[in-house]
Amino acid sequence: MNQFKKASKQLSIFVTAGYPKLNSLNDQLNLLEANGVDFVEVGIPFSDPMADGPTIQETSDLALKNGMNLELLFEQLNERTSTLPLVLMGYLNPVLSYGIDRFLESCNRVGVRSVILPDMSLEIYERFYRDQFEKYEVFPSFLITPTSSTQRIQRISKVCKNSFVYLVSSNATTGGKSTFNADQAKTYQSIRENCGETPLFIGFGIDSKEKVEYVQEVSHGAIIGSAYLKALGLNKEKDFLKSIR
Repeated sequence: MNQFKKASKQLSIFVTAGYPKLNSLNDQLNLLEANGVDFVEVGIPFSDPMADGPTIQETSDLALKNGMNLELLFEQLNERTSTLPLVLMGYLNPVLSYGIDRFLESCNRVGVRSVILPDMSLEIYERFYRDQFEKYEVFPSFLITPTSSTQRIQRISKVCKNSFVYLVSSNATTGGKSTFNADQAKTYQSIRENCGETPLFIGFGIDSKEKVEYVQEVSHGAIIGSAYLKALGLNKEKDFLKSIR
């Protein structure tokens, strides 16, 4: 059963593990669950997050300074009280340093069913890591863009049949300003059709109720990252969550 597949439109929020404080994660997950979020992406702090904009880079840097690491992250996830589905998002180097089998076994043990590693291409996954992912029943989710070819979208959607496809709204890093129009809606809807039965979520630049609703119309749900983290840094996360519902 794909826990990211629902009849209703979904909303996902990205949080950085270890931000704003080392032990913030459990409270953040409970807050998001109480506010009707469907699943949470938990960012693994990394010193060189190439796909992330300034906000997530800053939160990642602070989390590392707070002492967050994979060992502690899995301890915190094992002790969480929230029942929300979780996705881990990070980069390949820390995972390989931790040990790919150890990482995936830990994901399985704490109930993480999907992982996003932007620097792990589909080809790298299929050549080197597919067997380990399948062994531990952890399913990758891959990023695509509006310029990805139909063939690649369909290929990725098959690999992500037990997770989801993450459509980057534009060719940019997280936290940038995105505007949406009718032409983009047609593109997004075409991509959704090419994903078949695999859920399609759209992220990057979504920072308002209007954008959430727009994205939900053309996909299976919206993913918010930088906008939430900015609000969290100002202690306005509850107000932000109310503003987008």
